[in-house]
Amino acid sequence: MSNQPATTVLRDLTVHTESDRIETGYVILTGGTIRALGRTDEWKGAGTAGARVLSLPGYHLVPGMIDIHIHGADGADVMDATPTALETIASALPREGTTSFLATTLTQAPHRIEQALSNAAAYRKKEPAPGKAEMLGIHLEGPFISKKRAGAQPTTHIHPPDLSILKQWQALAEGAIRIVTLAPEEPGALALIHWLREADILPSIGHSDATLAEMDEAVRAGALHVTHLYNGMRGIHHREPGVAGAALLRDELTAELIADGIHCRQEMIELAFRMKTRERLILITDAMRAKCLKNGTYDLGGQSVLVEDGKATLPDGTLAGSILKMGDAVKNMIRYAGCTLEDISYMTAVNPARQLGVFDRKGSIAPGKDADLVILDPNFSVAATFCRGQLSYEKKEAPLP
Repeated sequence: MSNQPATTVLRDLTVHTESDRIETGYVILTGGTIRALGRTDEWKGAGTAGARVLSLPGYHLVPGMIDIHIHGADGADVMDATPTALETIASALPREGTTSFLATTLTQAPHRIEQALSNAAAYRKKEPAPGKAEMLGIHLEGPFISKKRAGAQPTTHIHPPDLSILKQWQALAEGAIRIVTLAPEEPGALALIHWLREADILPSIGHSDATLAEMDEAVRAGALHVTHLYNGMRGIHHREPGVAGAALLRDELTAELIADGIHCRQEMIELAFRMKTRERLILITDAMRAKCLKNGTYDLGGQSVLVEDGKATLPDGTLAGSILKMGDAVKNMIRYAGCTLEDISYMTAVNPARQLGVFDRKGSIAPGKDADLVILDPNFSVAATFCRGQLSYEKKEAPLP
């Protein structure tokens, strides 16, 4: 993948744009951005001398996927708090079609969280490495959550919502915190939510035992998002809709979804899609360091996690993140909920880009935007990924022509 041409032309494939699809289209990538696109029969070849031209009939081109909730991959974890860990994650993600991500922390002792924040801030100041996924910021998951709904978050380090701590952490992160997951029913949480909105940080409800009434209070305070729908929250009961019911009912809330068929049944995935539609769902992986590795025992925040046959659990059976790849989540949504690739583009690119305020340069295929692109084969598997115009991954079993 070294010595790549300055310009690449992808032609004769179905291009899924912001508002439509071009059945037999082309896209020109130059200098890390999308220069032009259109129908192949209208392409005149102007200004593409020396370009690599790939003819890909039967293939699909979708926007690069943005994973706003990922802890680790390929043996590395955000809480390792080293530049190498973040580099490892950024290198692994293009293999599954992910071109941008939020480095997601875990509930830990304050000094551990601070180390992770400082490390991510330093890493973010560098120019994104060529051919690697871009870290867009930090998702602070905990420690301001409910002990009743901790899941795999260590309860010993859960902390009451504290605005002064959060302000210190955002300063330490040099403004990189983009999402904060918290439990709105905890004392002081509503003031935190209000400050987050004022600071242009996304307040997300998660690891919460809130009732519908408490959820509505949180929405009025400014909550906009729900962390991994169905998991780590009060579920739906016919006399108390809880966090999950509010997430499905309230249009103000966008919801994350782990579409692996393990964290929730396929029928519940279909229900989420029917209720929230493609406009208010975001596919995530919530992956931990064992993603891309074989079965075995791994560490998650000082806890032993057993990974076996696609499932990651603590010794007591509690789900501990996932080893899901975004490319597999895409295929699952097509199978479970009958989604189209237009739907997929919203849930993996458009919606997260809008939530993070980067839709001006990411999240869709349009001239002038970053050339973050994924080529899917006729079976909707990831065939190749471009990060800012550079070919970052190519399937060895079926290389591009």
